[in-house]
Amino acid sequence: MSVIYGLIDFILHIDQHLVTIIDQFGIWTYVILFLIVFIETGLVIFPFLPGDSLLFAASALAALPAIHLNIWILIAVFAAAAIIGDTVNYEIGKKVGLSIPEDSLLGKVLNKEKMEKAEAFFNKHGGKTILIARFMPFIRTFAPFIAGASRMHYGYFIRYNFIGGAVWVLLCCLAGFFFGNIPYVRDNFTIVVLGIIFVSLIPMIVTFIRGKMKKTA
Repeated sequence: MSVIYGLIDFILHIDQHLVTIIDQFGIWTYVILFLIVFIETGLVIFPFLPGDSLLFAASALAALPAIHLNIWILIAVFAAAAIIGDTVNYEIGKKVGLSIPEDSLLGKVLNKEKMEKAEAFFNKHGGKTILIARFMPFIRTFAPFIAGASRMHYGYFIRYNFIGGAVWVLLCCLAGFFFGNIPYVRDNFTIVVLGIIFVSLIPMIVTFIRGKMKKTA
């Protein structure tokens, strides 16, 4: 439980923790930030790591003269982590996606029926699924894995992966850089982080409600 509480505290007070990381690790902070985003997008078992809020908070700090972070280096680091992470996730899905033991935790989450539905969804909507999923927490971790497992064409995947990763990083980072240090935002950063999480979850909530409505119709 202490790990869960620690993760929640890190997410809610991410700006304060980032300042500590920057003070302790200096230029190596870029490597740490790369690894967090890479793990969130690249390893299917870590969908709970912060994504949107991390990009926003780090970019907000980059706007402060006293903080030694460069916004353009941040954008490059985050974009590389997101794109490479999704590519690794795709390859993992391609290698093991259809052979996951059904009694394993991942096998229960992504069982045969769900994989077949996902494959049909990818075949119908194509690469835009990868693009849209990038803006949805949890979903963005599973989307490239399922794309690989359902044998989406690699060239098609990588094109939308690159576009989605670049757009996601640019929007989150520029929003943080230009709006993160508005007095109200700075003084109520925890509320802003919760707002970012809520807004990010809206598409997933809408999709869930629509699915329930179709079943009851």
